[in-house]
Amino acid sequence: MNETTRMTVTANGRSYPWPKVPAIAICLDGCEPAYLDAAIADGLMPTLARMRETGTARIAHSVIPSFTNPNNLSIATGAPPAVHGICGNYLYDPETGAEVMMNDVRFLRAPTIFSQFYEAGARVAIVTAKDKLRALLGAGLRFDEGRAICFSSERSDTTTKAENGIDNASAWLGRPVPEVYSADLSEFVFAAGVKLLREWQPNVMYLTTTDYVQHKHAPEDAEAKDFYRMFDGYLAELDALGAAIVVTADHGMKPKHLADGSPAVVYVQDLLDGWLGKDAARVILPITDPYVVHHGALGSFATAYLPAGADTGDVMARLRAVEGIILVIDKAEAVRRFELPADRIGDIVMVSGENMTIGTSAHRHDLAALKEPLRSHGGLTEQEVPFIVNRPIELPQAPKLRNFDAFFYATNAAAK
Repeated sequence: MNETTRMTVTANGRSYPWPKVPAIAICLDGCEPAYLDAAIADGLMPTLARMRETGTARIAHSVIPSFTNPNNLSIATGAPPAVHGICGNYLYDPETGAEVMMNDVRFLRAPTIFSQFYEAGARVAIVTAKDKLRALLGAGLRFDEGRAICFSSERSDTTTKAENGIDNASAWLGRPVPEVYSADLSEFVFAAGVKLLREWQPNVMYLTTTDYVQHKHAPEDAEAKDFYRMFDGYLAELDALGAAIVVTADHGMKPKHLADGSPAVVYVQDLLDGWLGKDAARVILPITDPYVVHHGALGSFATAYLPAGADTGDVMARLRAVEGIILVIDKAEAVRRFELPADRIGDIVMVSGENMTIGTSAHRHDLAALKEPLRSHGGLTEQEVPFIVNRPIELPQAPKLRNFDAFFYATNAAAK
């Protein structure tokens, strides 16, 4: 392939310059900006502190709902959920009555930046902590040409060249498969990224972590600071290898508990059952996924499907009067305001405040596994995320700057 055909790559209406050095985006799952501030203040992140001073640092906005899947796929496609179709971790299909995980490639409606760079001849590497994202992020990649690697820490011992571009990534890295509920799951991602950059030299690489630590620990906690100190060490190695790097997050994280440490929850299904009849409406919590130990499926965004003939305006008015709920809008407004796919949300959308979550029915949430006071996300108060580039570059401010601009600015920085 000649240099002319490598000038730009187009994905979902945006042009990305061909990087002269590796272009890397790092998604720190659940990275409330306060985590970085606290760790830097204690001198634990000298590399990131230097990048904020000599590179470029801004606050960006995540997409809403501020959950993992919608934001990772927005970063991967450079577009909002209305384009790529992934508007939660969890989906309700009114035609079948089924509630399913939205982690199958069939739900993805747009090509990823990775697949477009791959088709242009690039070497592409993706490492994710949880396997739930792997198939979506790797959509459109082929692993039979030696130019694509995509695997998760969670399933790193079962990777194959045919399915992931690498045999037994755990053995290759010389690290055992980490526990899913651990900081080690994310450290595996960083260590793999350094080894891939050093030995395999991808043109484009995406590293995305888990928010286990952030769900359990506040920014000032020692465990959180240890996590960011660990990350900074790997960031220093990536930076020293000459890559253009953007560090951002999929969402922030806020305390969502009462003074006694119990979760702060509005059980909306119970409310709707009382107003409209039992199970006449259906509340869907898009935060729901197989990894509920650290959040109990409680977040700050929900959607509800109302029965035929229901007075939508009356239901919305009642919900707006509920303490802790800060926004109730209908489908049309949610589609417009949050750039969501209309066929994958309910009749109304609800968002709770900084210290409140939304549940379905009290009996449906198993909160026994929550060992610390609940911290969670999903709403407008978790929309602000860091956006840090290790090189000087022109950047807008939020809300114009979005976390899904990560590869646009990473490739532009890498093309200089």
